[in-house]
Amino acid sequence: MILYPAIDVLDGRAVRLLYGKRENVTDYGDPVEFARRWIDAGAKILHVVDLAGAFGEASGFDHILERIARLGVPVQSGGGLRSMEDIHRRFRAGADRVVLGTVCVEHPEILYEAVEKYGNKIVAGIDAKDGMLAVRGWTEVVDKDAFEFGCEAKALGVTDAVFTDIGRDGALTGVNVADTVKMGETGLNVIASGGIRGIDDLRALKEKGVYGAILGRVIYTGRIDLAAAIEEM
Repeated sequence: MILYPAIDVLDGRAVRLLYGKRENVTDYGDPVEFARRWIDAGAKILHVVDLAGAFGEASGFDHILERIARLGVPVQSGGGLRSMEDIHRRFRAGADRVVLGTVCVEHPEILYEAVEKYGNKIVAGIDAKDGMLAVRGWTEVVDKDAFEFGCEAKALGVTDAVFTDIGRDGALTGVNVADTVKMGETGLNVIASGGIRGIDDLRALKEKGVYGAILGRVIYTGRIDLAAAIEEM
C-alpha cells in the first residue's frame, strides 16, 4: 500500500482542517520544510493541496508547488482546478498527478478531456458525506451518489481515485474501511483519505487490498511514525 503524506496549503502555510472547515484550522508551518521532512522519512510521493483554490479564492500556490516539486519526489496535487487551463498550469508548476474533484461533478466533459490528454495522471477526487458527493471545498453536498460517480469515472478511463469521508477528515476518528472497500469495487485504485488515527487503520486498509492512503493530521501529531509506516506498508 502506497502512503501519501499530505501537505495542505492555505495562505502559504501547511495546515490541517477539521472536517474540511476553514474556521477549524491548525497551522503547522512552512509547507516546503514539511515536504523535506516527509521525503527524509522515506515518502515516495507527496499529496499537496491548494486549499484556497478549493474554496474558490486566489492563492500563490503554484510558487510553493514549484519549490516542492524541485525536491525530486513526485507530487500528486489537487484543489481549485476548474478548467483545462487550471489543469495545464498545475502540471506546469510541477505536479506529476492532478486530482480533480468539483469539476468532475459540475463539468464531466472537462474530466473526459483531461483523461484523454493526460491518461492515468488524472485522479478523481471523490469526497462523500453519508454516501453523497461533496463539492466546492466540501461546502456543498449534491444529489449524486458517490459510488455511482466512481463507476462513471472508471468508465471514462480514470484509473485512480482519492476517496474521502469528509465526516471523518482531520478528526482522527478512524478511517471508513467499509466505504473505501466499496469504492474499490468500482474497479478504481482507491486511495483512502480522512480519519486515519493510527497504524491499525493502515493495517485494516492493507488487509482489504486498498491501493493507498493519505496521511494528514496523524503524522503531523506523531500518532503515526511515517518512516516506520512506510516500511511496514
